Amino acid sequence: MSNDSATHKLWGGRFAGGPSPLLDAINRSIGTDFRLWPHDIRLSKAWALGLGKAGVLTMDEAEALRSGLDRVAMRIAKGAQPVATDEDIHTMIDRLLHEEAGSVASKLHTGRSRNDQVATASRLWTMDACRKLDAAIRELQQALLTQAESIVDAILPAYTHLQRAQPVSGAHWLLAHFWPLERDRVRLANALRGTATLPLGSGAIAGSAFPVPRDLLRDELDFVAISPNSIDATGDRDFVAETMFVCTMVAVHCSRIAEDMIIYGSSEFGFIKFGDGFSTGSSMMPQKRNPDVFELARGGGARVLGDLVSLLGTIKGLPSGYSKDLQDDKRAMFNAVDLLHLVLPSMAGAIGELRFNRERMRAAVSSAMMATDLADYLVKKGATFRDAHGAVGSLVRQAEEANIEMTELPLSAFRSAHAFFGDDARDALGADASLAARNIPGGTGPEAVRAQIAQARAALTAVAL
Repeated sequence: MSNDSATHKLWGGRFAGGPSPLLDAINRSIGTDFRLWPHDIRLSKAWALGLGKAGVLTMDEAEALRSGLDRVAMRIAKGAQPVATDEDIHTMIDRLLHEEAGSVASKLHTGRSRNDQVATASRLWTMDACRKLDAAIRELQQALLTQAESIVDAILPAYTHLQRAQPVSGAHWLLAHFWPLERDRVRLANALRGTATLPLGSGAIAGSAFPVPRDLLRDELDFVAISPNSIDATGDRDFVAETMFVCTMVAVHCSRIAEDMIIYGSSEFGFIKFGDGFSTGSSMMPQKRNPDVFELARGGGARVLGDLVSLLGTIKGLPSGYSKDLQDDKRAMFNAVDLLHLVLPSMAGAIGELRFNRERMRAAVSSAMMATDLADYLVKKGATFRDAHGAVGSLVRQAEEANIEMTELPLSAFRSAHAFFGDDARDALGADASLAARNIPGGTGPEAVRAQIAQARAALTAVAL
């Protein structure tokens, strides 16, 4: 094979002429897959060793290839760039390897295809991405936990249908965003396990004709299993879809966190104040403090979802084996992961800067929000919950019509609503008493919240991916 970079290709012998420039333009993927280079180097070193162990190469040749690949890696790390004929990263590395190792480089591709090569490099990249995403998620979780610990004794309304529902601890509210991220970490671990199946050795579609020890390749590359079917191995992108689904869920959960922060930080709510480091101002209105980080995170959820749908739309109609459509899997995956590596740390930083207005939180808790507690009061006296619900509902209506708090209703109104109401009925309308009654595991009671914080700490100290 010629070392001339102007003619260097991994294919073309059966063609009388060169490809159209238009084909080169649409076919060239190195602008996307260049970032796979460390993984392609690593798998190529493993393949060279496997060829040596199989007797296809001498061990001296295998070592010459491995040393040459190390030098190629150093050149790329120092800034070596693709040339016009490098249609993908595999071609670029092959070209540079010829420059570094000479003619023995032409033996490296023996028994393998770019089909199993790119599938392996993509899996290695994805395994690394899963671990890095796990660390970024943990950083956001830590920010939520730290702030939760600071407002354990704060009380604010919890909302259903965006209507005030019941009072909860400030920590309980923040930790409601911690646990979805913990589920994302479980999903990420599952995606990592699904990715760690070795396709190298599958060739283009039928498997390699050379007895390269795949168990050696598996161990060299830190995979946990070997693909059982070469057709499936080269065309399988389930691992991309699964990882991108996790990315989508992470982005969705970040969007929901962002929505709470945007709403609670508005002047109408005033529960939180955004810090200077993660806020912007207005070019026209000097008083503005805008939660841009949270708004961008909310918008980012749509972008990641779009990447997932794009990938699923690509793979749903493909026949078995490899098709060039799969070249786009990396664009979708890289876009989603890159966005999360912007969103997650910026969200963690913005949450770390939040300040909480406990007075505004507490002031938003009205006595009507303890209507359920008042119904529970009657149940403990022996009433059925259906009767209690109706009696308390009538009291809520009376307070609304009089435009007063339920605590301002006369005792006669309580006794008229239900005979079981006593002189202590209005005590059930206190927010602190409402929380104290809910120390069931997972509840918002003080003891339950302390236990939940301990669970959250334990989750973060567990072994990372």
